[in-house]
Amino acid sequence: MDSIVVTGGGPLKGEIPIAGAKNACLALMPATILSEEPLTLTNAPRLSDIKTMTTLLQSLGAEATSLQDGQVLAMSSHDLTSAHADYEIVRKMRASNLVLGPLVARMGYAEVSLPGGCAIGARPMDLHIFGLEKLGAEIDLRDGYLHAKAPNGLKGAEIPLEFASVGATENIVMAATLAKGTTVLTNAAREPEIVDLVRCLRAMGAQIDGEGTSRIEIQGVDKLSGATHQVVTDRIELGTYMLAPAIAGGEVECIGGRLELVESFVERLNAAGVEVEETQRGLKVARKNGRLKSVDVTTEPFPGFPTDLQAQIMAMLCTAEGVSNLHETIFENRFMHAPELVRMGAEIDVQGGTATVTGVEKLRGAPVMATDLRASVSLILAGLAAEGETVVSRVYHLDRGYEHVVRKFEGVGAKIERVKA
Repeated sequence: MDSIVVTGGGPLKGEIPIAGAKNACLALMPATILSEEPLTLTNAPRLSDIKTMTTLLQSLGAEATSLQDGQVLAMSSHDLTSAHADYEIVRKMRASNLVLGPLVARMGYAEVSLPGGCAIGARPMDLHIFGLEKLGAEIDLRDGYLHAKAPNGLKGAEIPLEFASVGATENIVMAATLAKGTTVLTNAAREPEIVDLVRCLRAMGAQIDGEGTSRIEIQGVDKLSGATHQVVTDRIELGTYMLAPAIAGGEVECIGGRLELVESFVERLNAAGVEVEETQRGLKVARKNGRLKSVDVTTEPFPGFPTDLQAQIMAMLCTAEGVSNLHETIFENRFMHAPELVRMGAEIDVQGGTATVTGVEKLRGAPVMATDLRASVSLILAGLAAEGETVVSRVYHLDRGYEHVVRKFEGVGAKIERVKA
């Protein structure tokens, strides 16, 4: 099993290119099921999760080809042969459930295994099922599979979500594009990845209004056409690399970064003593002179502070002056990185959904273990500021969400290498 070795040292300087958004791409790819015509995605991230979704689409009879070193995905669902999303594929990645809505809308039926994913808490399918049933689908659970059918097609409906679920919003919006009549989705999630999906669907001929707000209205159409769409910048990768100079010192320009994607995150960085400047090519980040200040963080759905950056900012706050309180409101079990940071000398007390971090002068390198995708990169960030060598094991999680992570850190002067098992 591979590990990543980080040697803490001097400040970082240079630029880091930010990839297309994993979470956006994983929602955009199933959209190909909705049309018989080709869908091409550019600026695609080169990640294992993308390969998993490619395999899933191919198992349904779709054509999915990676071009230009993986940054272009050419897909076509003109001849789907199956509506069965097999457990052996779906268990590897939670986003596999996003084929459910498109399959029911296009083929009138679907058999989709209950999904897998990482160990940061239960994320049930209740809202996905609720929304599709409102559209007229009949769904039951048998032998670990969701069996859905809509023999007479889907029909528009009023769908009030109990919680602003990103995945449920995506599944329902895609299904509603081919439903008869108008669908109004309230308490919809507002994340940039949903805005990106709607822009793609609109380019395919869908009639949708309200993306980026809590009310999305979809007027169903008879069919969708093909399109070419550029995947939005990955705001989580962006925030992660913005933290590198904040933790290690120095100045880094994140190419492709956009402030509107990370405003709540940047507000917390500014409060801690980190400068963020918009440039013509992205965002430039530098730590002000002196020690960082403690800040409190509460994770919330967009436009609030993203849960997917909580582990990374915790690494930064481990050496900030004072006491920081991090409140996790999205997922349970999302402080599993805290004990590993404690191994590096951090002072962290976890009580339920709150982690209290008392800043220390210095972290110390240590052998640590990644427990999930974002935890793994938080330990690398901590290693940048630690004295000595940090060895992060179980880094296969990284490959799900960060492309060329070692190369990007090396490009700004970090002492980092990946060691094969």
